[in-house]
This record gives sequence, C-alpha cells and structure tokens, in this order.
Amino acid sequence: MTTIVRYAPSPTGRLHIGNARPMLLNWLFRLRTGGQYILRLDDTDQARSTEAFARGIIDDLTWLGVKPDLTVRQSDRTALYDRARDTLIASGRLYPCFDTEDELEAARMRARRLGLPPIYNRQALTLTDADRARFTAEGRTPHWRFRLEGKPVGFTDLIKGPQTVNTASMSDPVLIRADGTYLYTLPSVVDDIDLRITHVIRGEDHVSNTGTQIEIFEALGGAVPEFAHHNLLTGADGEGLSKRLGSLSLADLRAEGFEPMAVAVAATLNGTSLPLNPYSSLTALADVLPLSAISHGSARFDPDELKSLNARLLHSLDYAEVAPRLKALGLDREPLWLALRSNLTVFADIAALATLITGPVTPVIAEVDKDFIAQARDLLPAEPWDSETWGHWTKAMKDATGRKGKDLFLPLRLALTGRHDGPELKALLPLVGRKASLDRLS
Repeated sequence: MTTIVRYAPSPTGRLHIGNARPMLLNWLFRLRTGGQYILRLDDTDQARSTEAFARGIIDDLTWLGVKPDLTVRQSDRTALYDRARDTLIASGRLYPCFDTEDELEAARMRARRLGLPPIYNRQALTLTDADRARFTAEGRTPHWRFRLEGKPVGFTDLIKGPQTVNTASMSDPVLIRADGTYLYTLPSVVDDIDLRITHVIRGEDHVSNTGTQIEIFEALGGAVPEFAHHNLLTGADGEGLSKRLGSLSLADLRAEGFEPMAVAVAATLNGTSLPLNPYSSLTALADVLPLSAISHGSARFDPDELKSLNARLLHSLDYAEVAPRLKALGLDREPLWLALRSNLTVFADIAALATLITGPVTPVIAEVDKDFIAQARDLLPAEPWDSETWGHWTKAMKDATGRKGKDLFLPLRLALTGRHDGPELKALLPLVGRKASLDRLS
C-alpha cells in the first residue's frame, strides 16, 4: 500500500516552529515509507485566510526542504463538501438546528444545575415540520449538527497506543454554520477520503476529535486512516507556542540566520528518545526517527538549544556544502572556511570573522606588552607558513621571554586580531600571511 500523508495548515497567519513539527513529522514519514505528501491549505475561513499567508506557508515548506507531491485548497473543493452534506442529510446523520446561542447557553446552564454534562440535548430532533416552518418564517437560519452514535470509538494510535473516545459524552458537533459555511471537521474528513489519505499525523490536541471524525468517515463510507498524535512543542515554561507571528515564526528564524536543518531537528527531535544532534539532511533524520521514538511526555523547546544546535551544525559542514554560499560573499576558499567555521553561530557571522584574515584589523597592544610584541615581530618566522608555524613561533617566544600560557598567547592574539577570542591562530596565521602579520605587530 502506498502511504499518503497530508499537512493541512490554515493560511490565517505565519507558520511557527510549533507548526513545523507536524509538517516535518509527516514529511519524514513520507521519506521513510516512500509514499506521497499532500499540502492541503484549509482556507475555508475566507474572512481570515489570505493569499499572502498561503504564499508564506509554501515559502516556509520550501525553506525547510519539504516538497509536496500535490497541493490543494479547500476553497476549490466546495462541491465535494456539498455532496457529502447531502449524503449525510439523506441518511439522517446531519440535522438542522434552529437554537439561538442564548437558548443553547440557557440549556447548558440548566444541565449544570442538574449535575448533568453540558452537552447538546438534541432538542432539534424533536421539531416537527411545522416547527421548522415557523422558525424559518421568523427569519431563523439553521446550523447543522452531525448525529453521533454515542458509543465508544476505539483506534490504535501509532504513537500513543490503543485509544478510546466515547462519543456518548460529547455534543453532536456543528458541521455547517448558519451562514452555510463549513467548519473544519466535515471538509477535512471529505478531503481525507477523496485524497486517499492513509495516515493522519497531527498534534495530540486532536485526539478527542478523532472519535467524531471516525464516525463521519464511516457514515460517508470512507476508509478510516491510521492516526498518530504527537506531543506538542511548548516553551521552556510549559506553555503552548503561539501559532501566529512572533519571534519563533519560521520567517523570523530564517531572517535571523538559522539553518533550516537546525530548525528541522529542533522541531522534530524535541520530545523524542533521541538526542538533539545535527543531521546532514532530512533523509538522514528520517532514517533515525520512526513514530515509535516520539515520547508520550512533553516536548520542551528552548531557543538557546536551537542556537547551540545551529552552531554545531555549521561547525560540522564540509567546504563543499557551503562553497556556493561562500562564493556569493567572495570568500570561497576552503582553508578560510576550515579556519573560521568553529566560531560561527549563524552563517552570516563569517563575513565579520573573515576580516581577521583580509582586514582591516585594529591591533590592541597594551603598554606593558610593547617590548614583548617587538620581540615577536623580530622572531616572526620566514615564509612559507603552514599549520606548524604558530607552534614554532610561540615556542621561540617562550624561550626568549620566559612567558607562557595566557601571558604568552593573549598579547599575540590581541595584536594580530584585535580580539580576546576567535579562531585558532594555528589555522588563522597562514591565511593572514607574514606581511599583514608584520604590519599588525608594528
């Protein structure tokens, strides 16, 4: 069987790293199984959905390396939903309700006073044709509810194991608003049937919806997919991450210079049995992350961990992997990359670090170190220079001055780079060259 998964965001805001979790878990499952991946834009909320947000979603998927095999928009598929609506009405599973919001709230309050669960009392099912005609004459427009069978609905969750949702404890869900527009549930099920979705991988906040949706699948005669409900990313304080614009939106993380693979690893490996280590590609990540590795506990996201992960990823990249990006900066030299990469937090840092080689550099020479630096200039080895030059030079300086440790190395670093820290001078010195080194030591 070909596996078919879908990612179904609503284009009502920018995607957040929390949204990236189901997006990527579905993609990794697709890579592991060799199936298909469908991007479904749930844009039935016409008041809030925008084309700009839809384009933003596609840009975010592209940046993370997700390549849908098919993209559909719910706004183009209304005829399918209308046919499903008519089928459910004909079978008696979808029924009109004329209750106003005030009447519904009053019924909920009565139920609470009686110690009963505040679920819908199905009063609409007792209406006669005359009652419905009277309400229509009064100008009332019905909303439509799906009549649940009120039974335990069991399914085996591919992450959480056996699950049971008892629809007897739930209100019959509203599938169609009074203005005729569809809520999320019916279009989602209809699309899953039509697109032959085999696996629904989504957040655990949807577990309680699954019983209802399975009943709708069955009422429409569709094949019920397998379900996998993953833990949700939360902040360090345990609170849920916003799904709207914010400092953790994918667009902002991209603008701040984070590597897409670092974001992908942070979005998927948090809350699993696997350590947060860099991976070279989504395919490599898919190879080590089956659904069974996802924990049942929380998945805490720490921005500082993302920074550390991003740095470790950059430090592991070979020259060939970054050569086109270096060429765009005019820095496409392998020794330069190898000398500087271990000091990067984001790739853009390399432009500033490269000035340690190309200049300009403002040397820092303390008054107390002037004689020491003058000796260093005199003892500077002749070229050619290689990775051994720094060791030979500092040994000669140690023998001549008696200095060692920080007293030996820090004045040389400050004179050559103007910084207290930075790339290893063993690798940096041959790139700076003897003439520039002499100038900085002057």
